[in-house]
Amino acid sequence: MTLLPTLLDPSDRPALRAGEDALTHAELACVADALSERIRATGAKRIAVHAVPGIHTAVAVASAVLAGVPAVPVNPRLGERELAHVLGDSGPGAVLAAPGADLPGGLADLPRIDVELGSTGGGAPPRDPGPAAPALVVYTSGTTGPPKGAVLSRGAVAANLDALADAWSWTGDDVLVHALPLFHVHGLVLGVLGPLRRGGALHHLPALDAAALAAAVDDGATMVFGVPTQYHRLADQLGPDPDAARRIGRARLLVSGSAALTAVDHARLRAATGLAVRERYGLTESLILTAARADEEPEPGTVGRPLAGTEVRLDPVEGDPELGTVHARGPGLFDGYLGRDGGIGADGWFATGDIGRWTESGALALVGRQATDLIKSGGYKIGAGEIENALLEHAGVAEAAVFGVADDDLGERVVAVVVAAGPPPAERELIDHVAAQLAPHKRPREVRFVDALPRNDMGKVLKARLREG
Repeated sequence: MTLLPTLLDPSDRPALRAGEDALTHAELACVADALSERIRATGAKRIAVHAVPGIHTAVAVASAVLAGVPAVPVNPRLGERELAHVLGDSGPGAVLAAPGADLPGGLADLPRIDVELGSTGGGAPPRDPGPAAPALVVYTSGTTGPPKGAVLSRGAVAANLDALADAWSWTGDDVLVHALPLFHVHGLVLGVLGPLRRGGALHHLPALDAAALAAAVDDGATMVFGVPTQYHRLADQLGPDPDAARRIGRARLLVSGSAALTAVDHARLRAATGLAVRERYGLTESLILTAARADEEPEPGTVGRPLAGTEVRLDPVEGDPELGTVHARGPGLFDGYLGRDGGIGADGWFATGDIGRWTESGALALVGRQATDLIKSGGYKIGAGEIENALLEHAGVAEAAVFGVADDDLGERVVAVVVAAGPPPAERELIDHVAAQLAPHKRPREVRFVDALPRNDMGKVLKARLREG
């Protein structure tokens, strides 16, 4: 099994593009060959990648794959303490970086290998340690503690990308465009290694705005990856720009992930472009577990069915027979956390920490995280996600986040934090709006208005900050 076979038998077709930088598969193979020799010469067990947006990060990770040395993508925006933790935990022997890039903190203390796009190698045979060997150590977001390094094997990455290729009819003829960070699974594994494994191309944008995306589709892009925040802003831009919407509509597939896309934004994007967005679901530790297929009509509010070869089960939640904790088993699971116990159970199942339910069509609908989005109020188990979706169907709501806070009477009471779309509606109006759509016990007991919701790099709302505020 070779993770990136196109590096061994490259074509002259486009491979990577970002800004003014571009490489064909043949050019990428030459550059990666040279860099892989330098990586192997360090003798490092792992190598850090200063994962700034752009072509240099993509080349760095591809070169590490060719060298057979696990890459540790490092978020360039980490704080001093976070960076020290990641470097101390992973122990990289060197760092790959764009020429001239200023490296922060401990990265600057490592032996540095500049990613020169004009490099050529000496033709040394690549090292392929086999499918069980680690390809990446990707650090979790650390929302419930210090970030942990998820060890992803070469075989897990390959199997997951191949299952996604089946779900999305993804071939070497596709050109993927996105503006995602390159230190997480979404932007790096799916968004870089995905097109390279298929033999297609990646066009990385600085931002997923209407004008840039329309131009990329004009230039041949066929697939778009994004997160809900990006798609929400894109929908805002496309309303007054029907020409950009028409041009973007010539792409064949829009995919959203990392958080739930609202039913409202599903409808807005489809009305503007004629394209139905497909959602998918996964974690750093599991890669992608479920996805809406390209050859089937998607069901808004769901993240599709399990990928080929992947099993997903729901263990019942006490108090609500429809809800369950999501567990997964399959070839895309990680090997565990670097230097830590925990991860996959002895039976091969991984507990994701998410709560979901099956729809009549067999698709998975997510309610939220077990630790933060399952509210226990008045003897009921309530999923925050369905209340957020109900709020977003009100014309006066642009964004919403829901969580529980301690309550002497109810155990927890439902609190909604709302970004208004224009003048804020009355609190009672929003409470009654939810009560009319959902069971009365699911209505918010309090509504707070803010100018913006705090989010991480992948667009996920940081509810802990909202609770503190």
